[in-house]
Amino acid sequence: MRGTMVAYTKTILERVSFDPKLFRKELEKAVKVLLPYEIEQLREWLTQFVHGKPELSDCPNLLPA
Repeated sequence: MRGTMVAYTKTILERVSFDPKLFRKELEKAVKVLLPYEIEQLREWLTQFVHGKPELSDCPNLLPA
């Protein structure tokens, strides 16, 4: 079931990407429930997803190191 949490998070982020404020809010919520290795998976996906979207370009920095 845990593997689906990352997929679910990606789906939510894709759906709210039209609103940078909402995107950041959903990203912050995801960080609270994902495990460290899931956050790494999300970081890799997020880096590619925000490419070419300047309004979201700072979002990978919101993830913990």
